[in-house]
Amino acid sequence: MSENNVQVIAFYLPQYYPTPENDAWYGTGFTEWTNVGKAKPLFKGHYQPKVPADLGYYDLRIPEVRAKQAELAKEAGISAFCYYHYWFGNGKEELEMPLNEVIRLKEPDFPFCICWANHSWFKKTWDSSTNTLNNQPLVKQEYPGKEDIDNHFYSLLDCFKDNRYYKIDGKNVFVIYHVDEMPDAKLFLDRWQELAAKEGVPPFTFLAYADDHARTVHPSYEFCDRIILSGKYNIESVGSSRKIRKLSSFVKSFVSKTVRIPLNRFNYKDIRSKLAMKEYSEERILPVLFPNWDNTPRREAGALILHDATPQQFYLHCKEVFDLIKDKQDKIVFLKSWNEWGEGNYMEPCLKYGHGYINALRQALSESL
Repeated sequence: MSENNVQVIAFYLPQYYPTPENDAWYGTGFTEWTNVGKAKPLFKGHYQPKVPADLGYYDLRIPEVRAKQAELAKEAGISAFCYYHYWFGNGKEELEMPLNEVIRLKEPDFPFCICWANHSWFKKTWDSSTNTLNNQPLVKQEYPGKEDIDNHFYSLLDCFKDNRYYKIDGKNVFVIYHVDEMPDAKLFLDRWQELAAKEGVPPFTFLAYADDHARTVHPSYEFCDRIILSGKYNIESVGSSRKIRKLSSFVKSFVSKTVRIPLNRFNYKDIRSKLAMKEYSEERILPVLFPNWDNTPRREAGALILHDATPQQFYLHCKEVFDLIKDKQDKIVFLKSWNEWGEGNYMEPCLKYGHGYINALRQALSESL
């Protein structure tokens, strides 16, 4: 890895194909596109629905789609995809097909790594008659113990052996989304290092994700090599304490749903400075880039909306973050995300901005050399 070049790793959502589980939970043929396509604008000038351009409402079962995604990512200057990976314990997986096919077919020729999104799944529905949010549990995240830790490792061994697997200092990158929710993170990390040595694959560099800097005081973060720190929590920095901010966010979401007016609405230009934190200059901290955010497709009026999130504003955001890391030895940045259309954070071309976000990142990267 060159010390002069910024490496951008983009989170990748593998949700765009039908599964038996989604058919049972949401109806036959459901994918993320179902919510994306039916979203409606909530105020004048609100860009909804967001419509994909070059790739359309794609199906990740099609190899040509995955190949085109890699081609577009290269155009943007992205170094690797980081696939969300869902292992719930006791061998239970979800949405594993796209990555399995990337490994089986040995294409596209594009680097990748894995983020274990270790959290339970819920079906969230809004009951307008009672003005309440119902959380129906779908799959529970479990941690059965050492045997499951081993089985988890071996389920991914072909990935870790793949020469496309993204490395930092010769070590395979593995991201854990909620390391502080694991009952014994050190046991997991130590055991996987043992198994890597046993199977002759590169050792791991473990990265822990955090949306809130306050979470990183948890001891489990110390066991990881680095922390991917997102500035998203700073957006709603209302009040003087973390509890007040969390309460304010919940209240605003509740009221928004009730009166159908989005109160968690911010202008991207106004919150850009909160997405570029001083901690990003620390060697152990890895920044997160946000091209946009608007989860109206999932939350309707209770959504968090970054209004007027344009490619030009994203370019300026990239420049601000890159400036914070210019003196670091490893200039590694994560991007959230490549294709989370339901959350409204994506890089892929859309009808309104075309290749705007791709061009913005490429330009910012070229100017960081």
